[in-house]
Amino acid sequence: MLKLFLGLTLILVIVSVLKVNQKEDFLNRRHLELTKEDPIGNVNCTKIIEGDIEEIEKVKLETLSVSFKKRPRLTTNDYINMTADCASFTKTRKYIMEPLSNEEAEFPIAYSIVVYHKIEMLDRLLRSIYAPQNFYCIHVDKKSPESFFAAVQGIVSCFDNVFISSQLESVVYASWSRVQADINCMKDLYRRSSNWKYLINLCGMDFPIKTNQEMVEKLKALKGENSLETEKMPVYKEVRWKKHHEVIDGKIKNMGIDKQLPPLSTPIFSGSAYFVVSRRFVEYVLESSKILKFIEWAKDTYSPDEYLWATIQRIPEVPGAVSSSDKYDVSDMNALARFVKWQYFEGDMSKGAPYPPCSGVHVRSVCVFGVGDLNWMLRNHHFFANKFDVDVDPFAVKCLEEYLRHKALYL
Repeated sequence: MLKLFLGLTLILVIVSVLKVNQKEDFLNRRHLELTKEDPIGNVNCTKIIEGDIEEIEKVKLETLSVSFKKRPRLTTNDYINMTADCASFTKTRKYIMEPLSNEEAEFPIAYSIVVYHKIEMLDRLLRSIYAPQNFYCIHVDKKSPESFFAAVQGIVSCFDNVFISSQLESVVYASWSRVQADINCMKDLYRRSSNWKYLINLCGMDFPIKTNQEMVEKLKALKGENSLETEKMPVYKEVRWKKHHEVIDGKIKNMGIDKQLPPLSTPIFSGSAYFVVSRRFVEYVLESSKILKFIEWAKDTYSPDEYLWATIQRIPEVPGAVSSSDKYDVSDMNALARFVKWQYFEGDMSKGAPYPPCSGVHVRSVCVFGVGDLNWMLRNHHFFANKFDVDVDPFAVKCLEEYLRHKALYL
């Protein structure tokens, strides 16, 4: 009996070792494939992530070079052609098509992604957050070029768990259409599966700074609570929802007409378009007559995305909500959802600035990150950061991808 027991034990150990070796082989292949792609200059990403000043300055000079500006780019037609063969596309673009742990497999996440252009950024964002157990709804702006829409169609055709929103909006900056795009994906994701636990909304210029495993661990620790910016409404922003607004010639305008007070007993709060919310929160938003009435009231206001979710999060009966007391205010730096550098807050942290100056460029006062932003950014607790753009600094995206892939597979 002892010999039989020892024999069975040895067999189990051998099988276990073989499985580990197989996984390591799979992981090694995936990682090596990713680090070989995009030969855009000789960049040491390890030094970049560590904040090496010399390497960061070298990359900044590279982005100014003629060869950088003339480097080949992937176009919408490239994606239309590549996705004609899905097996080849997922392999050559290095998507991980298997769950990397049981914990991740048992905790699916849903994503709403609103996009307009820059197909390569969308591909790289999707690849960085893709897992077969998750669900992804992509809202393509009705104003997007036909070739962009066709390229997105090609990408989603290669995955069972990625799809284009069933209802598309023509998104106008600061208008209700931006919120409606997310609500359309909310509805689709809610109907698509009852398995996912949390919903995270994104735009095409977001990028993760956490692995899927890290996000799962933090989401489980929330225990049904939500994480999003929600703070006392500044007086100067009140005109946004106290006056009637209309979209005229593609722009939203204040019509100078007073609106009725919002149909809520709780105040209006200030926040962000981006959130991390539970499935129960989504269910309540879609089905509560109180919330639906508030949504209807908000449709003719300015930038409703920057107060709607923040306000709903403070309504007592909403799943995962927090008190409307000032004590429960949550800033963008304390919420998990999104890290953004605003130009007017950047500065010397020793003198009270919330974050150091932007290493990239500014677009409408928001930092489009460069490689010099990565070291400090990765020490924060946020799930995602905004904005990244491969046309501004592809090295930042490349090094962040490489860092996250290595961490997901080995750490």
